[in-house]
Amino acid sequence: MNISYQAFLPYYRGEINKVEVVDVDGRTLWISARHFRPFLTINGIKAYFNMTVDSQGNLISLDKI
Repeated sequence: MNISYQAFLPYYRGEINKVEVVDVDGRTLWISARHFRPFLTINGIKAYFNMTVDSQGNLISLDKI
């Protein structure tokens, strides 16, 4: 993910609920923005993440790598 602090603020405030991301295989995913809030810094969010999901596709964990 590479998003500036200013661009992420509407997600952080809950004004926008889902973040559209593209994984390394080119798949588009919609993830609740609340999962990314802990990773927001003054520089925004600039990182790769590992995501673990259950068999129904529900997010179990999101880890910054």
